[in-house]
Amino acid sequence: MITELPTVYLQGLVAIVTGGGRGIGRTIAQKLAGAGAAVAVVGRSLSHLQENVRDIEIHGGQAIALAADVTDSSAMAQVVLETEQRLGAVSVLVNNAAMAETSGPISTTDPDLWWREVEVNLRGPFLCARAVLPGMLARKQGRIINVVSGAGLFPIPYITSYITSKAALIRLTDCLAAEVKAEGLAIFAINPGPVRTDMTERAMNSEAGKKWTPWLEAMFDAGQNVPPECSANLITFLASGQANSLSGCYISVEDDVPNMILNAEKIQREDLHKMRLKN
Repeated sequence: MITELPTVYLQGLVAIVTGGGRGIGRTIAQKLAGAGAAVAVVGRSLSHLQENVRDIEIHGGQAIALAADVTDSSAMAQVVLETEQRLGAVSVLVNNAAMAETSGPISTTDPDLWWREVEVNLRGPFLCARAVLPGMLARKQGRIINVVSGAGLFPIPYITSYITSKAALIRLTDCLAAEVKAEGLAIFAINPGPVRTDMTERAMNSEAGKKWTPWLEAMFDAGQNVPPECSANLITFLASGQANSLSGCYISVEDDVPNMILNAEKIQREDLHKMRLKN
């Protein structure tokens, strides 16, 4: 069940959203801008980014389009620099850019394609976080929100690159939260649930997808499709700073976040909503 979250206002905040031209990222950028944040929409397809910026501006929001590859360290440093020059100091980073195109047995998978997916899904968030952290640490404020997947918690055959990279991103969130705990920053991993996007369409309609992961199409056909607005609402709430007490947590769109905030001390003390081995 999706819990309704309080309305928040983000006037004065500046956000970077990677993978912001399409899919979940497009909706996230629009929601953040609608709440008052100035948003840098980042991705590889400039035309899609510009289209989203136009939509945001039509509805009274402020946004800029910056084409870049999240796996390129110098490119992401330039994104942060240009964002700060044009919009102001970065308050929020949403690591949403992802890839899910490699499926099949490990024994026959192209190792370069397998690793490229890991680079997009893990190196990308690492580089983006590394680019915004110096400014956030200097100001002792900021939020980094990593879009992960519930699939990162379970072994799923034939999509090992995606599963491995998302599991690692959950752990990276946890580690970074521990590093910056005393510096006033908050780091989150959010699970958007199964969302039918261009990325998932390509994955399930590819020849390899139909052969190795037919359950994906069956899942969507059965109605298991969470609207992207749910993750956009959750991320906008986290961006407000009202859930900073949950830093380091893995939060699903189905979680009762207001109740989690009330129980944050217990959650942190007992390592709940964390990827832990329980004996």
